[in-house]
Amino acid sequence: MYYNDILETIGNTPLVRLNKVIGSVPATVLAKIETTNPGNSIKDRMALKMIEVAEQNGDLKPGGTIVEGTSGNTGMGLAIAGVIKGYKCIFVTNDKQSKEKVDMLKAVGAEVVVCPTDVEPDDPRSYYSVSKRLSTEIPNAFYANQYHNPANALAHYETTGPEIWKQTEGKITHLVVGVGTGGTISGVGKYLKEQNPDIKIIGIDTYGSALKKYHETGEFDDSEVYTYITEGIGEDIIPSCVDFSVIDQFEKVTDKDGLIYQRRLAREEGIMVGNSAGSAVAGLVQLKDQFSKDDVVVIVFHDHASRYVGKAFNDEWMRERGFLAPKKLATAIDMIESHKDLPLLTVNENDKVEDAVKLMDKYSISQMPVINEDGAFTGSLNDTMLFTAIMKDPGLKDDAVSKAMNHAFPFVQPEASIEEVSGLINKDNPAVLVRDISGSVHILTKYDLIAAIGHTA
Repeated sequence: MYYNDILETIGNTPLVRLNKVIGSVPATVLAKIETTNPGNSIKDRMALKMIEVAEQNGDLKPGGTIVEGTSGNTGMGLAIAGVIKGYKCIFVTNDKQSKEKVDMLKAVGAEVVVCPTDVEPDDPRSYYSVSKRLSTEIPNAFYANQYHNPANALAHYETTGPEIWKQTEGKITHLVVGVGTGGTISGVGKYLKEQNPDIKIIGIDTYGSALKKYHETGEFDDSEVYTYITEGIGEDIIPSCVDFSVIDQFEKVTDKDGLIYQRRLAREEGIMVGNSAGSAVAGLVQLKDQFSKDDVVVIVFHDHASRYVGKAFNDEWMRERGFLAPKKLATAIDMIESHKDLPLLTVNENDKVEDAVKLMDKYSISQMPVINEDGAFTGSLNDTMLFTAIMKDPGLKDDAVSKAMNHAFPFVQPEASIEEVSGLINKDNPAVLVRDISGSVHILTKYDLIAAIGHTA
């Protein structure tokens, strides 16, 4: 069996049990892994559906241009469909989105316009406003308008919902979904509640988004809206795609918790997924007291971790924002990391001084250990000492190294701290030695020490 094109592979994604990352949640928790779609995202489903409906309605004509405001995933789905169906794509996104998302859109031939995040939705510079404007200015353009396009939720009502019902054999008791445009939770939630009205539909929101408050009060509260880091969920508008009537409750999750759980999914479950998946798991854990051992909870994992390599999976990026503890101070064995695979350059105490000088010059090193015939470390050389000695006695170049060497560099334990190493390295002793687990010896100089202090600052 084979598929006629990549669009036929959309859907029928696997359901996988979570075992470690959910902690003490008593229920059976099953993740709907949407990363197996060709664009690595659940948005492929609704992107194709929006195009198909637009074609049927005559809103999208052959050779047309698809315009959309997107955080990346919807754009990828539209772009893939555009490649197969022959449409040009222009996508408008905001500068909060990861570089990987923008690069991926460009990789499939889309044009990408980046707008500022920290502006009001009705500001002419916002990605909502720019995408609308472009759709009116470009001839034969179709504005997908995922936030308000009914085909968004329809795609999930027709495909994602039935898949989950069938895969759980109708035993699902709860659905947990990160909410952005609202298409997934609304379409899946509507289908599931038609099968069993007792199924609880839980939306995951982020701090800085207006959705939870609107669901609870019916009012849009400007004070709820502020800039946040989490991608893929939360809104500073109320999309008409969100059917609040099928959602039983919302739970808010912090940027930090969403990112931490995203990383934990990779390390504890081996599941490489995006920001919204981390937030969904964090929200599930926060609500653990609502579940029993007999419950079957399905949690939707929207997209792939490849979109977030430079953010959630970048330790420095996480530390800069206070989401990870400061890097622990390096030990001696940590400090040789950059050159641990390089052999240690040494000179024999019976070699000529001139040969030692040539060796140091060849490899641009300023100090070198001296060994004897048995391989024991008996002394050391450094360029400053040699230069001074040879200036005083030019004939020294022909003498044995043993005549010119200084004391041997001291050894330190692999777990020696920066403080301990720095206490030994000075103008009279420019290096220390450390032995790794295999028995190989490595040299540690002031440059390694400076680099380690810089990385842990």
